Formats: sequence, C-alpha cells, structure tokens
Amino acid sequence: MTSEEVLEVFREAGALLEGHFILSSGRRSPVFLQKALVFSRPDLSARLCAALAGQLKEQFGQIDVVAGPAVGGIIPGYELARQLGCRSIFAERSEGKLTFRRGFSISEGERVLIAEDIVTTGLSFRETVEALALLPGDVVGGACIIDRSNGKADVGCKLVSLAQVDFPDYSADDLPPELAAIPAEKPGSRGLA
Repeated sequence: MTSEEVLEVFREAGALLEGHFILSSGRRSPVFLQKALVFSRPDLSARLCAALAGQLKEQFGQIDVVAGPAVGGIIPGYELARQLGCRSIFAERSEGKLTFRRGFSISEGERVLIAEDIVTTGLSFRETVEALALLPGDVVGGACIIDRSNGKADVGCKLVSLAQVDFPDYSADDLPPELAAIPAEKPGSRGLA
C-alpha cells in the first residue's frame, strides 16, 4: 500500500481535514488526520493493519505482544495483534506517565512491538519505550499507520510506517498569513481535561 493509498483511506472516512489545527505537540498545521474516524470503521482498520502487518513480519519476524501507547494505539494495536496472531496490550497515563496496568504483563523473552496510529513528534512512542524498559521482554521495534514526521521523529526504536507524509507545521508565533487568518481548532485529545 502506498502513502497515497493510505491517505485515500483517510479521505474515504472523511478523516483528512483542512483548515487551521492545533496539533498535540502544540504546533499548528493546515492539515489534520482525524484518525478516530478511520478507526471507527473495522473494514478500514483491517485493510490498513493487514498491509502494515505484512511489512512487520518481513522486518521483525515473530511478534509475541503488540503494545499501544494510550488512546491512539489501542485500536491499531489490537488490529495489528489480530493480524499478527499475538496478544495486544496498551499503556495509559497514571500520574503523568505512561504505564501498563489492568493486569497486563510481558514475560521474559517475549518479542514486543509498539504500535501507534500516527507519529508526529514521537513523544508517546518514546514514553512507551520507557514504560516497556521496566518490564521483561524485548522491544523489537515500532509501527504506525502514518509517520507524519516523514521519518524525522525520534521514537526510541526502529519504526516501520505504512505511510510517510510531510504536511507543513508551524510554531504558533510564526504562522503564514493564510493560516493566521483562519480560527484554530484543537481536534486531538492530548491535554484535554
């Protein structure tokens, strides 16, 4: 599946939005990927994750556990685990840090893949790598549907993405005039009370 085919799936779900958006990083962009609309559709989730699972088998071999960071990694992590024939767990915030709760465990020697929906800065990924370092098992790498950083984000491990894109983003105090003229929306979830 090409990057353009992945973006077409987002368009099909009405999830490729244009306007003025505040990203979870605080940066601003004229493009927002509302992945919740894609992952609310099992048919689209399965199509994307099946294509990604094929790449992951080639890159990493056997995977025993797929670990998703917080909300964004739950559905793609689950669907990737289903496609790979393994378990799925997810981290969640507790006292400001990602941690694995709910009885989730990883055994010594299990091969762990981190799965995320979209990578922009890599912060959630790095936090998940840190949380997994406290558990037995071996992180073999990571995966995402879309790497919005176009390969530039430091995620703390090897990353395989189904699509890489390079949408512009700006500091809030350095917006181009055409973006500054549009009211900003914050459609993401990070930082919500």
